[in-house]
Amino acid sequence: MFHIDPKHPAQACVIWMHGLGADANDMVGLAEQLQVNELMLRHVFLDAPVRPITINSGMVMRAWYDILAMDFAAREDKEGILTSEKMIIAAVEQQLATGFTSEQIYLAGFSQGGAMALHTALRMTRPLAGVISLSAYLPLAKECEPQLPGTTPLFLAYGTYDPIVWPLWTKETIKWLDQKGFSAISAHEYPMEHSVCANEIVDLSQWLIQHTGGI
Repeated sequence: MFHIDPKHPAQACVIWMHGLGADANDMVGLAEQLQVNELMLRHVFLDAPVRPITINSGMVMRAWYDILAMDFAAREDKEGILTSEKMIIAAVEQQLATGFTSEQIYLAGFSQGGAMALHTALRMTRPLAGVISLSAYLPLAKECEPQLPGTTPLFLAYGTYDPIVWPLWTKETIKWLDQKGFSAISAHEYPMEHSVCANEIVDLSQWLIQHTGGI
């Protein structure tokens, strides 16, 4: 884990989780592309544990949890997900200890990292500034009874041609959140595969400016 601080005292903190097989450095480029120069943001980058991945023939790589089948929701690595949840909560606690309030902290991630951002945020008893979930879905949804306030800003984005995290899974997550009473969902669809695009960066930047300005 490492962090990048702004030139002036930070008004908010974004904790980033990377995707399967990547590492914390992969999220730095995304954070640096954000067009939010007027915001003083601390960016914290987490590394997932190294573990064997079942669908990759047991190859060892950084992952927040094991992928047991191509249909992620059919067989889920509950133990791995809950272990990583504890890691992320510990990272939040570390930022609270530096002086941030929970309402100044965003949980953010791409793919598996976005899944963990949603999973962890929904189970937190503290309010958050918001959640950013890119090309992701909600794991263990059937077991989730959200503790997060329904007014929490949520940014969810996905690609219409994503062959890894199927668009249907993200759409089902958005529908689930709506049914659970979340009233500040910002959902975005882009003509891309499993990646991040320029228009997505623009939309996310505007969303961060909108929701961080009053913090």
